[in-house]
Amino acid sequence: MTDVLDPASPPDIGPGLELVPVRRLIERSPVARYELGPGDRILVAPGDAVTVGLGLAERQRDPRVEDGPPMAAPEDSDSPPLRAGDWWPGDGHEAGGPLRRRQPRSPAGELLHPAEGRWRIATGVHLDRLEAPTAGTVLEAIPGRGLTVRLAGRGLLGTMAVGIPSRGRLERVAGDIGLRGALDVGRAGTILVVDGRIDSEAIIRARATGVRGVVAAGLAGKDLRDLQGSEARQRASLQPLAPFAVLVLDGTVRRPISGPVAALLEALDGREVALVVDPPMLVFDPPVPEPDPPPADWVRVLGGEHAGREGRWLGPAGLRRFAAGVHLEAGTIALDDGQVAVVPLADLERFG
Repeated sequence: MTDVLDPASPPDIGPGLELVPVRRLIERSPVARYELGPGDRILVAPGDAVTVGLGLAERQRDPRVEDGPPMAAPEDSDSPPLRAGDWWPGDGHEAGGPLRRRQPRSPAGELLHPAEGRWRIATGVHLDRLEAPTAGTVLEAIPGRGLTVRLAGRGLLGTMAVGIPSRGRLERVAGDIGLRGALDVGRAGTILVVDGRIDSEAIIRARATGVRGVVAAGLAGKDLRDLQGSEARQRASLQPLAPFAVLVLDGTVRRPISGPVAALLEALDGREVALVVDPPMLVFDPPVPEPDPPPADWVRVLGGEHAGREGRWLGPAGLRRFAAGVHLEAGTIALDDGQVAVVPLADLERFG
């Protein structure tokens, strides 16, 4: 049996089905990017093997720019010349006076650019440790810009994500109770898959109870902005930031999780998974679960009165007239309840 949504060879499709856009949800050995800024210290190098929980970088929560070491190295120094992007470890203390009163000549930080014979450096006091949520290999490490890591597992792609890459045990919230009704301290350390109602207040409460992430079909734009604002306020505080991320599978429109994706998430229930923000995806390690794959002619409705419904492709319907007098190319599908509907091709997707 082939992996769900990730066939080894393309299946035979019915006439006209090639007109329906294909949505590929599974990525083999995906590449994740971790954004860094000036003053963040990279702890790995290209080619390094990454394990779960390994420190990738130290992020400055409140970076500032200060004077660093002189541009000209001492004549008796054998160290290589300094370059922009190098990490400056600091250069000791001023002489004289009790040790507790001595001040650093220049703090540790990242070299930025020269000014008046000295380097300017980005430094800070409060550090947040960025840990690898899953295993992989470092492809690129650029100071001030970020890290690129090829992950060892496979990724279920979403449309957007926010937060800090995290890892936890996957748990599904069954039914329509929503995220609010599923929260308790016993779910600390988990990543919750929610098919019911979800909003920014419930997500913030979930983070406070120790949940490591939330996977939802859709999240309204207002809730997304509220969540980003809450994260910015927490980052401005002095408390350390715990890894927490929200993965949205279908964007801002609220509709049920698609059948093939729901089958995969059900097969992953109870396993350790990771959430990555760039690109937005849920990463899981082999062995890959093998739920029954959907039929080759299985399609999903994205918009209109049948949004979120799924069914079998019956064939092209030609040019049809829809609401507001718009004429669009359409297809005929048999919905899962037996109803036959004519839907614009732009409102359909199939999984490949």
